[in-house]
Amino acid sequence: MKTNKPTVVFKKIFYLLIIIVLPIVAQAQSADEQAIKQVLEKQLQGWNKGNMEEYMKGYWQSDSLLFIGKSGPKWGYETTLENYKKGYADTAAMGKLQFDLLQLQKLAVDYYYVTGKWALKRSIGDVQGYFTLLFKKIKNNWVIISDHSS
Repeated sequence: MKTNKPTVVFKKIFYLLIIIVLPIVAQAQSADEQAIKQVLEKQLQGWNKGNMEEYMKGYWQSDSLLFIGKSGPKWGYETTLENYKKGYADTAAMGKLQFDLLQLQKLAVDYYYVTGKWALKRSIGDVQGYFTLLFKKIKNNWVIISDHSS
């Protein structure tokens, strides 16, 4: 049986490139995912300390920030902060927050879609729900540009 040397050489080069490139791509995705998880962890810590401003550091500080909750879509960082302050006026209302991340999906180089579950353990009654977040990398920082929580 006759072998086609260019095809064999091409296959070897192709497999060698895969062996070299895949770990680099996986590491980059992993670094982005870890950075996003770190943003969420810092939010969790801020919330659980009763520090709403610290929690809000995970959001894009822009009038274009979109938050969709039970009262419909609202735009803007300040609007979102004020709504959180109204809905969670004290540490009893805030309780202790927990996240359960269900999926982190890379949409593009600078966009991730995150799906998860949230739960508040509170003395006034526990509540829970789900969220979808759109993260964007802006000025080398991952921030939430859209939050749909229910």
